[in-house]
Amino acid sequence: MLDTHPDWAPSLLLGHNEVKVMNKERFARQLRRHLKHQVISKRPGKEGEEKEQEESTEEVPLDAEDTAQNPDIQSAEKCVHCKSTHAELNRLLEENRHLKQELDKRKMTEQFLKNEHGKVKYYTGLPTYAIFQVLLCHIMPFLPQGKRKLTPFQMILLTLMGLRLDLPIQHISHLFGVHRVTISAAFHDTLNVLYSRLSPLVHWPDRESLCVSMPRQFAETFGNRVDAIVDCFEIFIERPSNLQARAQTFSNYKHRHTLKYLIGITPQGVISFISKGWGGRTSDKRITEDSGFLDKLLPGDMVLADRGFDIKESVGLMCAEVKIPAFTKGRHQLDAKDVEETRSIAHLRIHVERVIGQVRNKYKILSSQIPINMVLPCEGETVVFLDKVVTVCCALTNMCPSVVQ
Repeated sequence: MLDTHPDWAPSLLLGHNEVKVMNKERFARQLRRHLKHQVISKRPGKEGEEKEQEESTEEVPLDAEDTAQNPDIQSAEKCVHCKSTHAELNRLLEENRHLKQELDKRKMTEQFLKNEHGKVKYYTGLPTYAIFQVLLCHIMPFLPQGKRKLTPFQMILLTLMGLRLDLPIQHISHLFGVHRVTISAAFHDTLNVLYSRLSPLVHWPDRESLCVSMPRQFAETFGNRVDAIVDCFEIFIERPSNLQARAQTFSNYKHRHTLKYLIGITPQGVISFISKGWGGRTSDKRITEDSGFLDKLLPGDMVLADRGFDIKESVGLMCAEVKIPAFTKGRHQLDAKDVEETRSIAHLRIHVERVIGQVRNKYKILSSQIPINMVLPCEGETVVFLDKVVTVCCALTNMCPSVVQ
């Protein structure tokens, strides 16, 4: 215990008034002696002098004049103080840096996903951070500029999180620390930019490109003639209040109100066509004929489809051919040739169902029930907001590895 320190508080004989007042000069002399011993002990080859000086300084007090005349004592005092100060500053700087890193991660800034491929895949659906960086560079210049509470990076991130995880707006507002109205506005603005910039990724390739990269299983069965594999998928929507809309969107297959989309993929597994949304009651044949899909076909092309696509005549008008699995309507059983051909068609046509499953599993917003306000036409446009969502999800899926090897 530093019982000679002026601020020493005695822990014995508490309550008595006979405690002696400490002498400040005595404590100062003791501190000077201690510092002088430290300085002398650091001098080499003076062990004998150390003992003599220790004996001589045990009872000889040092005055302020001695301290002023001895520069070693002054430098020792400064060194001890500087070392403790520097150590404390380094500790505070390290703690500050660590806290800033933790804050950046919780703020959903660039540091949140930097070089974190697992986080990128979970929150955005993209395979790597490098692809996500390419998307940022392609989209950021076209986002609304000005004083906003969210950075362009955060706007893109929250939009992809909404598509990928189907998080409620209120939950995203808590994650980013802004009001839900701001989140909703940022989601709509960013999705419009994504739709305009990523729509070219869903394009119809030319015949030369298809022939060069035709997968082996397609080339062995149908040569280089297969141009597309088509199918329809449905997305659940809320029940419309309008009776006519309610009748148009009710699906007899799903027994719910849906919007139906025609999707076409290349033999390589890339989405090459996506139609606008049609009511769930619309037949696959009508969607194929009225969606503009037939205009993409060239003479000699071949299309693989399911039994529900009765489009043989429509495709024939474009001098193309459609292959659908054979069925036993009016016959007891299929011929051996039809069985073998049906097996080949079904084996290759399954890729379009795998792509649909990849899109819906990767972006869970397509597997949930869509609110009715997303089915209304956008102001000044012919497409509904859900059409933009589906197109963006298909374009983002094309940025990922294909399901066809």
